[in-house]
Amino acid sequence: MKQLVKCCFTLTAAFAATQLYADDRFATVEIQSAHLAGSVHMLTGAGGNIGVSAGEDGVLIIDDQFAPLAPKISAALGELGNNTPSYVINTHFHGDHTGSNAFFHDNKGATIFAHDNVRVRLASDSSVATSALPVVTYEQGVKIHFNGETLHVFHLPASHTDGDSVVWFEQPNVLHTGDLFFNGLFPYIDLGAGGTVAGYIRSVEVLLDRIDEDTKIIPGHGPLATKQDYQAFLAMMKATLAFVNAQKAKGMSVDEVVEAGLPDEWQSWNWNFITEEKWIRTLY
Repeated sequence: MKQLVKCCFTLTAAFAATQLYADDRFATVEIQSAHLAGSVHMLTGAGGNIGVSAGEDGVLIIDDQFAPLAPKISAALGELGNNTPSYVINTHFHGDHTGSNAFFHDNKGATIFAHDNVRVRLASDSSVATSALPVVTYEQGVKIHFNGETLHVFHLPASHTDGDSVVWFEQPNVLHTGDLFFNGLFPYIDLGAGGTVAGYIRSVEVLLDRIDEDTKIIPGHGPLATKQDYQAFLAMMKATLAFVNAQKAKGMSVDEVVEAGLPDEWQSWNWNFITEEKWIRTLY
């Protein structure tokens, strides 16, 4: 009995420590806001960058980071004039972009929009509350007229996931790419959720054809970007893919390619989540 009690106490303490770590992880995160053009602002904190339309019609947000950050995000929106967003658009289903869905739906009455597959994937996760699910879904896209501007929301298939959307603010010429752009970083391509390297590259090419030199780009991760930054991102992907394919054609195994590594010019794109090794394995 003493051993059982001791075991239960240890497990309880471990769970409490895990929860405390989860809370502490976001305790010092600050939500920063930057005005871009027209009604559009960009919020940064932890997780995917948030796009905001704030004006006379109210507030619309694109993505909402992790659940523990919801009150801080709400406070930052309040600084823009309204902490109660009417709409939330999810660019895809990952938790660092959808974590605060339930908070904004339950506490603020927000209507959540996303591609059909985002709802399917969130609904299949037992840890996701029903109130976090998108209630308006689409197959190809939707057009939203808000704060005197036109928002084009459209789906790009088999890219980062199978449910990616981007949002282009037509009049202020601002593009939110979701995770179809990691500015200055190797990207994460979720191969287990319908993402593909070829599809990802193709989608970036499509988006580059739609924007001009004046477009301001909110990437999924990383600082505010320009078309030139996005072109550099595409060039990195194509060059590293060609390099890995060349080594593969020589008969090298994936472990051998990882051991050899990429050329030095791509070292700066390495980061803690998508390391050089993980990027090579994704490409291979």
